[in-house]
Amino acid sequence: MNTPKGGPSAGPGNEQWRVTKMENMNAPAWRKSSRCGTSTCVEVAKVDENYLIRDSKNPEAAALAFTKAEWEAFVEGVNAGEFRF
Repeated sequence: MNTPKGGPSAGPGNEQWRVTKMENMNAPAWRKSSRCGTSTCVEVAKVDENYLIRDSKNPEAAALAFTKAEWEAFVEGVNAGEFRF
C-alpha cells in the first residue's frame, strides 16, 4: 500500500484531504496574457458560463464577473479597436 506524502492521515481516507481536493477542483483556472512581463496584469477565468477578471497584484480581492454575452461584446470591442488610447 502506498502511503501519501505526509503520513497515513494525509490521504483519501482523511476528511480534510477530501475537502482540500474538492476546493482545488472548484478553483477557477486563472490565465493571464503571454505578453504580461510583470506581475501587474489582469487575469481571466471562465467558470460555467461566466467570465471572471481579477488583478494579479491582488488575487485575494473580489473578481469582477461578466456574462458570456458581456464578455463577447468586450472582446468584439477590443478586436474592433474601441479601447485604444
